[in-house]
Amino acid sequence: MQRRSIVGLVSILLTQFVIAACGGGNSQPQPVPMPVVQPPPTPVPTPTLSVTAPNAFPNLPGLASPVGLYQAPGDDTRWFVIEQAGRVRVFPNRSDASTLDDFIDIRSRVVSGGELGLLGLAFHPNFATNRRVFLSYTTGSAPRVSRISQFTATTDLLHLDPNSEVILLTLNQPEDNHNGGNIVFGPDGFLYIGFGDGGGGGDNHPPIGNGQKLTTLLGKILRINVDGPSPYGIPADNPFAGNPRCGPTGGSQNCPEIFAYGFRNPWRFSFDHTAGDLWVGDVGQDAWEEVDVVTLGGNYGWRCREGAHDYLPTQCGGATNLIDPIAEYDHSVGNSITGGFVYRGSQFSALYGRYVFGDFGSGRIWAWISPVNIPRQPTQLADTSLNISSFAEAHDGELYAVNYGSGANGTLHHLVFQSQ
Repeated sequence: MQRRSIVGLVSILLTQFVIAACGGGNSQPQPVPMPVVQPPPTPVPTPTLSVTAPNAFPNLPGLASPVGLYQAPGDDTRWFVIEQAGRVRVFPNRSDASTLDDFIDIRSRVVSGGELGLLGLAFHPNFATNRRVFLSYTTGSAPRVSRISQFTATTDLLHLDPNSEVILLTLNQPEDNHNGGNIVFGPDGFLYIGFGDGGGGGDNHPPIGNGQKLTTLLGKILRINVDGPSPYGIPADNPFAGNPRCGPTGGSQNCPEIFAYGFRNPWRFSFDHTAGDLWVGDVGQDAWEEVDVVTLGGNYGWRCREGAHDYLPTQCGGATNLIDPIAEYDHSVGNSITGGFVYRGSQFSALYGRYVFGDFGSGRIWAWISPVNIPRQPTQLADTSLNISSFAEAHDGELYAVNYGSGANGTLHHLVFQSQ
């Protein structure tokens, strides 16, 4: 799951007025020269941007439903890939890599299939010394449960110890879909967690309206301090930081874990490590997929809004602070957004600093480059045959797409930007 260099060419009119007056009554007016007009500059064409996505590791065995790809902090020698059923595989960061090893296998604990499974991984920023890794997965049957757990790596950092699990947070899921499940450490050192609205359709599974309800963790981006008191601390500037922590079914007061709200199913989000912005891809309902730049305490509208459009406006309780997406696309070109990354690699400069994302259903890849003729319309880079379940960012800023595939034939692809 864009170094744009814009050179402004400005025409300059050089106008020279010379007025000469001689003393005495017989002086004659001097002619006034015409302004010197420079010819207009030759227009610079806007480059046509595109991307190819070759298989980055063609010798790897097929992956079973991969949904995430990661590098550990400070280590660019290995890649870690999530298989949805409950395994994290590891392989060397070489184009000729041909073997996969298990980093951890918790398939016996994970309930998988559809939108259920092992859905997120986050290395602690100090992983090299404290060996802590966090996993997000679904488990249980009645009810389904989303679980955020900490695991500890072996001293050689080659494996996670399955017996080291410490469960930090659980959330009951009313349905099997809209689990979200992404987890990311922010530049502030806190762990950010995304959960969907509880599933079903239209955020109408009783209790309805979870996206706007502040006494539940459903439909939210959360922020917790995993280096605080057990099981986790609440950052002091979270909007409802003074309230008691919410449990699996919510709480009696607004949940202090909430960072932002009003989401349907945030499927992959990331921080721009240069600017610090949090970019979220939120899966739509019937018509619109959206990209949000998320800020502390923001309300992103679901279910009164779908993208920048009314869905059930009477469900907002009179809220007037709804934040529209920065980009959106309709279901004529895709129907299940996969959030990506702001590009900070060394390829074609026009895409440096631009957000790159895609669609699981259509395989299309876009970049957010503004302004464009239609508000919030992204620029299409590619129309692929991939089922893009996630994007990845290497330590050098280069981007990769995770192809979910079918069965055990998932693949990993490097994004190669081109201009025409």
